[in-house]
Parts: sequence; structure tokens; C-alpha cells
Amino acid sequence: MATLGEAADNHQPSSKTMNIADLEKVSLGIEVVEDTFEFEKNGETKTVIQDVIVIDEVKYRVPKTVLQQVKILKADNPALKFFKVKKSGTTKDDTRYLVIPLLE
Repeated sequence: MATLGEAADNHQPSSKTMNIADLEKVSLGIEVVEDTFEFEKNGETKTVIQDVIVIDEVKYRVPKTVLQQVKILKADNPALKFFKVKKSGTTKDDTRYLVIPLLE
């Protein structure tokens, strides 16, 4: 049985999408699915469509720039099976992703 504090530390809202950079290792064999959600901004409802992978019922967003970099890595190394992603920046405008190939 966990304490309230431990439960709070382990709590992850089910509606929040994580980022692929939050993972230590990503397999090229994992399925990418399209996820859609709506939010309201300035009284207007907006729809967002994004690519995600799902691991243990948690959604991880896969930015287009990550897909582009993986494509380049696969062209040079068709045997590539795993990678990780490093993220820098904090806003939509300054966030950058670096895909790092991993050896098995």
C-alpha cells in the first residue's frame, strides 16, 4: 500500500501526452498512431492531430522532426533498431530534438 505522498509522486494524468524524449530507449518496431484532441483558445475550439506511440497506456508524442531524423539514420544504417531523443528548449519556438542511434 502506497502513502498519499508516494501515490502523488507516481500519479500521471491519463489525458496528458508525454514526449518521446521522455523515454530512455525507443524501438523502431513500435507502432505510431494518430491521436486527436481538442482544446479551447480565445473562445474557439481547436483540433490537434499528432503522431504518438503508446507504451503501458501512456501516449508519447512523436514530433515530425524526430521522424525526419530517424528516416535519415535508417538510410545510413538499415539495421538500426533503437534510438533515443534528446530535447532542448522550453517553448514551441525554441524546442529542438536530436535523435541518437543506440547499439543493441
